[in-house]
Amino acid sequence: MAENTFDLVVVGAGPGGYVAAIRAAQLGMKTAIVEREHLGGICLNWGCIPTKALLRSADIYRTFKHAKSFGLSAEGVGFDLDAIVKRSRGVAGQLSGGVKHLLKKNKVTVFDGHGSLAGKGKVHVEKDGKAVADISAKHIILATGARARTFPGLEADGKLVWTYRHALVPNTMPKKLLVVGSGAIGIEFASFFAAFGTEVTVVEVLDRIVPAEDEEISAFLKKALEKDGLKIKVNTKVAELKKGTDSVTAVLDENGKKSEITVDRVILAVGIQPNVENIGIDGLGLTQDKAGFIQVDGYLRTGVEGLYAIGDLVQGPWLAHKASHEAIICVEKIAGLPDVHPMDRSRIPGCTYCHPQVASVGLTEKKAKEQGYEVKVGRFPFIGNGKAIALGEPEGMVKTVFDAKTGELLGAHMIGAEVTELIQGYSIAKTLETTEAELMHTIFPHPTLSEMMHESVLDAFGRAIHF
Repeated sequence: MAENTFDLVVVGAGPGGYVAAIRAAQLGMKTAIVEREHLGGICLNWGCIPTKALLRSADIYRTFKHAKSFGLSAEGVGFDLDAIVKRSRGVAGQLSGGVKHLLKKNKVTVFDGHGSLAGKGKVHVEKDGKAVADISAKHIILATGARARTFPGLEADGKLVWTYRHALVPNTMPKKLLVVGSGAIGIEFASFFAAFGTEVTVVEVLDRIVPAEDEEISAFLKKALEKDGLKIKVNTKVAELKKGTDSVTAVLDENGKKSEITVDRVILAVGIQPNVENIGIDGLGLTQDKAGFIQVDGYLRTGVEGLYAIGDLVQGPWLAHKASHEAIICVEKIAGLPDVHPMDRSRIPGCTYCHPQVASVGLTEKKAKEQGYEVKVGRFPFIGNGKAIALGEPEGMVKTVFDAKTGELLGAHMIGAEVTELIQGYSIAKTLETTEAELMHTIFPHPTLSEMMHESVLDAFGRAIHF
């Protein structure tokens, strides 16, 4: 069994962990990383990347079905589910190999196994019940991620009831599907399966879908999904799942009114829970919330000397890019670099890759008002944009929220084609603490979708040209 001493050890090689290891190595630290499954973590192997590959297939198929509107002929278009899944897995495998290359390039030592704390500054690594290594380090970063949350009576079995992992490798295209939960994961899978003809029903316990988004965006998305044939039930919970041979009957409770729906498969997308079990944190005095997430400060310090936590182990939003940014902050603070800014969650963009796409950053209009801001709100519809019409994507909108007194950009909310690519413009604006003045005087290229970002700003101050 190997014994090793490092400056920094990272437990978990997801988008938080591997980025932390690489940045630490760049800064001259002798670095190790421990991973029990796949380099790249859930995001790369079973989350962000493979779902986008699936959704790309859905987008192309959807376009083929509307080829006539573009003056094209595409008769008898079909799909091969096995090939779609195979491509998705191939994309994930390619990128996982890329992470392995990057770690090797940066001289990060990789330990294959399950890592757990074994005393101050110590990590014990096991593989298949056998000891692999004991590692010592002054600094240890926990980046063990999270997994799908389940509730008693609503457990996944991989056959009839799926989590996101099962839904990524479906062995059948269900004729009828129930998606429980309307956050990004649930809505993305609902959009994917619906594109291929599945009759999809989405249930959400809250009063609207994508509840983290601005209320106008949420309402717009609901209308668009229903137009595409999805059935959506809000204020509804699943009281029971009754499994048959090759079907599931769900008992729904909509504000006390019971009903039943029988489907081929169910996808549970009701949140995540942190992987805090069996990593040696018991008795250390860490603070955790009711769901088990580890509490940290702005520099990702746990309060235990030399121990840090990042990514899905800590406060949300639980997004890959948030984990990567936390990794950089954490490592640079450890290294003693000057001017390291603490994590600012108000600047984290969120993206949902359904059809139409949704993206946002900062405060919603409602939250801004609740925080006492007097706001100015601008909106611009896709139907008023030449590029959107030329693309055949005229449905969508851009909404911006400003502090009426200072002109500060408080939030931006978008729905429509490629808004997940556009949102970075507003993210940069927030990082630079941009006001409406700078945005108004920025020259946006024509014809582009990005022009709508400019027009939304102008609209907030009564200066929109094309609306």
